[in-house]
Amino acid sequence: MRTPEETVRAVADGVCRLMRGGLTAEEEAAELDELAACYAERTDVRHPFSPLGDTPLLSRAALREHFAGGGRTAGVESYEVAGDHVHATPDPEVVIFEFRYEGVIDGRAFTVPCIFVVRVRDGEIVESRDYVDHVAGARAFGRLPGLAAALAEPATA
Repeated sequence: MRTPEETVRAVADGVCRLMRGGLTAEEEAAELDELAACYAERTDVRHPFSPLGDTPLLSRAALREHFAGGGRTAGVESYEVAGDHVHATPDPEVVIFEFRYEGVIDGRAFTVPCIFVVRVRDGEIVESRDYVDHVAGARAFGRLPGLAAALAEPATA
């Protein structure tokens, strides 16, 4: 069984492998299965800083779909975890994972700072709050104009 630290690192490393691309369909499916297996069947994953609103991910299947829909980008030359540190808390199930994704896309370097506050029970994530710099991510992947346009749309009830 993985420790909380091993579990959060497995997720970040799996995301990096997916984002780097170059996987066959079978390899990508296996990677998605491995990532989903880091989460409990019933979980609660949220992205409180998501600029278009947070949609809770409440199951392993929802997490697999989330990772599958991440939108691979052509031109990813590198995508790695950097500056990572796992902070222990008084609760042995809870860790704070402070890191950044760094890489190069089409010759442009990028950095996306992240802090995840994660509860891991029996080697599976049962709860996570993922604080990601979504603007930096949109900029890195050339999606800033789309994000700006979406933010300019009138809010719907």
